[in-house]
Parts: sequence; structure tokens; C-alpha cells
Amino acid sequence: MNITEFLKDRFPDAEISADGEDCSSRLLIVSSNFEGLSTLARHKLVMSSLKDQFQSGEVHALSLETKTPSEIS
Repeated sequence: MNITEFLKDRFPDAEISADGEDCSSRLLIVSSNFEGLSTLARHKLVMSSLKDQFQSGEVHALSLETKTPSEIS
């Protein structure tokens, strides 16, 4: 599974960069969907979209950094 492509389908406006293997990746996701959300809420939003992949074992470790476009510029 390509986590970057999978998440790009769920967050079409996002810029996603990955470091590491698909099953244990470190991701930076920059999306306007995160505007007004706490870090915890942002992570829950991303992790909930990967719930099935975690339950199946397809993904077993993931480090997230979630930002809005204004936080990057």
C-alpha cells in the first residue's frame, strides 16, 4: 500500500511527504482541512481514515506531522 497516494485520495488538497517504508512511515501532511483543529484533532482525522489498514496490519506504525498551509509559509 502506498500511504501517500491513499491519503491524497482522502485529502485532495494536501501536500504529503513521506520518509520511511509504507508500513512504518513518517509523514508530513499540509492541508487546509486542518484549519481550526488542534494537533490531536488533526491526527485523529488522519488516523481514522487509516483505521482499516491498522486493523488489518497493513500499517503498523506511523509518525505524523500535520500543518496548515499558513503554518508552513
